[in-house]
Amino acid sequence: MANKEEKPLTDQEIEQFSGMARDEAIIAQVDKIEKEMKESTALVSDKLPLSVLTDEFRSDPVYSQKIEDLLTKHRFIRKTRGDGNCFFRAFGFAYFETLLTDKVELHRFIGIAKESKDELINLGFPSFTLEDFHDTFMEAVQSLQDQPSVDKLVDTFCDQGISDYLVVYFRLLTSGELQKQSEFYQNFIEGGRTVKEFCSQEVEPMAKESDHIHIIALTTALSVGIRVAYLDRGEGGKVNCHDFPEGCTPQLTLLYRPGHYDILYS
Repeated sequence: MANKEEKPLTDQEIEQFSGMARDEAIIAQVDKIEKEMKESTALVSDKLPLSVLTDEFRSDPVYSQKIEDLLTKHRFIRKTRGDGNCFFRAFGFAYFETLLTDKVELHRFIGIAKESKDELINLGFPSFTLEDFHDTFMEAVQSLQDQPSVDKLVDTFCDQGISDYLVVYFRLLTSGELQKQSEFYQNFIEGGRTVKEFCSQEVEPMAKESDHIHIIALTTALSVGIRVAYLDRGEGGKVNCHDFPEGCTPQLTLLYRPGHYDILYS
C-alpha cells in the first residue's frame, strides 16, 4: 500500500509553530535570567558600605549626585534580591532587625501576629492554607525573642522556603488591611477593579511588585512607621523621602530605586 501523501503545513500552522517556538525561547530565557539572579544575589545580603552604590552608578551623573546626598545621612545598605518580592522582604527583615533590641515593640508585635490569623480567617481566607504560613511566621517572630541574633535573622531570610513563607504572610496581612478598609482604599485602585480583585491579582500573588498602596496598608495594619528614600531622576540632586504612615516616627528606612527596594542604615 502506498504511503499516505503528507500535506504541506498551512501558513496558519507555520505561524502557530513559530509562535510556540518563540514562547518556549522566551520562557527559557526568563528561566536562565532567574537562575543567574538566584546564583549571584542573596535574598538578603550582608550589611555593605553605602559606597557600593557609588561604584554601581559611577557613570550616571544624576544618580551619583543623589548617592552623595544619601551618604550624608546613611552609611550602610543591605541589598535584597530583585524578584518582585523585594519590598516585603526588605520591610520584614528591617523591622524584625529592630525587634532584636526593642523588647517593648517585640511584645506588642507578638500580640498582633498571634491575633492576625483569626482576623484573616474572619475575612474569608481559608484556614487550612493560612495555618502553615501563620505557624512559620510565628516561629520566626518567636525566635527574635529566643535567639536574638542578626546572623540568625539573616539565615532565616536567606532560607528560600522560610523567607518566602514570611513574604506570603506579609502579603496576606496587607490584603487583609485593604479589604477591612475597602471603602477607603477603593479610591486608589484604577481599572474598575474591586479591592478584592486588586488583592487577588496584585497583592497576594508572589513576585508582584509593590506600590504606595501596599506600603500604606501594611504599615497601617501593623502600626509600624517606615521612611522610604527615593533614588530617582527628579531634579535638584537631593533624595526625597516619604514616611508611611504620614506623620509617623520611622522605625526603619528603605531605599527605593525604580522597581526595587533595599534597606538603609545610618
